[in-house]
Amino acid sequence: MNDWADDWIVPDWPAPPHVRTCVTTRRGGVSQAPFDSFNLGDHVGDAPDAVAANRQRLQRVLGCEPAWMSQVHSSTAVEADPRNRPTADACWTGATGIACAVLTADCLPVLLCDLSGTRVAAAHAGWRGLAAGMLEATVAAMETPGAQLMAWLGPAIGPDAFEVGAEVREAFVSQHAAAAEAFSLSRNNGRYMADIYHLARIRLADCGVTAVFGGGFCTVSDPRFYSYRRAARTGRFASLIWLD
Repeated sequence: MNDWADDWIVPDWPAPPHVRTCVTTRRGGVSQAPFDSFNLGDHVGDAPDAVAANRQRLQRVLGCEPAWMSQVHSSTAVEADPRNRPTADACWTGATGIACAVLTADCLPVLLCDLSGTRVAAAHAGWRGLAAGMLEATVAAMETPGAQLMAWLGPAIGPDAFEVGAEVREAFVSQHAAAAEAFSLSRNNGRYMADIYHLARIRLADCGVTAVFGGGFCTVSDPRFYSYRRAARTGRFASLIWLD
């Protein structure tokens, strides 16, 4: 990678060698404040020419073509296709030369691959998507038993920053009693602190995916990442996975 991409995150997980992954940061692009500088989101109010330049730079570094989606907090998973831009929140591929990509700025990006390295996927899993079954839909779309998959949890809002209402807790606990462990009472009456990483692990385990890595980031407190909760007018970073 180029010098300006040295601070990109390369997941530390036991994926097959030809499964490649990375997470971009704010550094290395041409976008001006408040999107400075490597914003990859074209729906946040940034100059279109700047976003296009950043995306072209990303593609050159990766050596493959990202498959972007119109993300809407859904539970829709599709086959990755760089020629189209489907309305979905997860994509998968078994082809080389295509990077499954998700854009986030506090929501949880989840990268998955099968143990033999023949299929990869990326999912955008904010709390609404998690509660709606985004990860379950992604695993189903991969058509691979959960025990034959592994997942990596990318940078998202941390449990010390993610304050939610009681309705969010109920959305999860009503489906999985174990989800109660992911919530603790906030100092604000009637509200909770939520651990989105723990919630994702519960949902993945329910699909048979127990080889789960990553987590431990906090986009709100880590200035390397865009954070919608820190600054509502901001950019988006990308989490990508592809077959080399």
